[in-house]
Amino acid sequence: MAVSHKSVISFGLVAIPIAMYTATQDNDIHFNQLHKEDHARIKYKKTCAHCGQEITSGDIVKGYEYDKDQYVVVTDEEIEKIKTEKEKSIQILHFAQLNQISPVYYDKTYQAVPEAGGEKAFELLRAALMSEQKIAIGKTVLGTSDTLMAIIPRENGVLISTMFYADDIKGLQKSYNKPEVSEQELTMAKTLISSMDTPFDPSQYKDEYQDKLRALIETKISGKEVVAAQPESAGNVISLMDALKASIEQTKPASSIEPEKPKRGRPKKGA
Repeated sequence: MAVSHKSVISFGLVAIPIAMYTATQDNDIHFNQLHKEDHARIKYKKTCAHCGQEITSGDIVKGYEYDKDQYVVVTDEEIEKIKTEKEKSIQILHFAQLNQISPVYYDKTYQAVPEAGGEKAFELLRAALMSEQKIAIGKTVLGTSDTLMAIIPRENGVLISTMFYADDIKGLQKSYNKPEVSEQELTMAKTLISSMDTPFDPSQYKDEYQDKLRALIETKISGKEVVAAQPESAGNVISLMDALKASIEQTKPASSIEPEKPKRGRPKKGA
């Protein structure tokens, strides 16, 4: 697996060299755009707006438009020059509890691995964070952005998640009229939640729709007709309480159902 980024975690006078690897991957099926008439691939060409010449990646530089059609060219080397050593490292700003941060602030997640010589300090940081049930909030410059990060300890390592700033997050503008919930309804809902409470195991989940999509593609390749999915029955409209009760009954394991007691017959003679 290729390293996405190398950095140094710094807090106090401690410096921990790390390598960051992407922790997620895209497993979705992706379609190409084709010409409807002959099914040939659609290609996009980069051309110069001035001379019309087709441009390759090696001919492209970064430019900032400071006035109408007036650009200043900035190279990657110049961008790196203005970074201080502090900005090249991940500076821990403070520590916080994981449940204090709304999930909306998390962006992309990486796995952090210590580089040679940093193993002891890395493990010390991980163990201390796990013991205190804390995460570290830090900052570093990635590309051209001052990036906020959460350093999250796990049993077998450390995850680093890039974060959005407060002004990146849209306000929760949509609201709704909250109806009254009865104590009985709330109790039933809590009972249903408790009956479905199990430890989170990510291996238990899979993208089932992608499997359907792959089956559709295989069907098309083999020249067979695509059959429409069977419609699900809407069912009878029932009250919220009845729906909660029925849901709780569905979650009960079969072993919890009491076996039918044998019928008592007349005792046999001589017994």
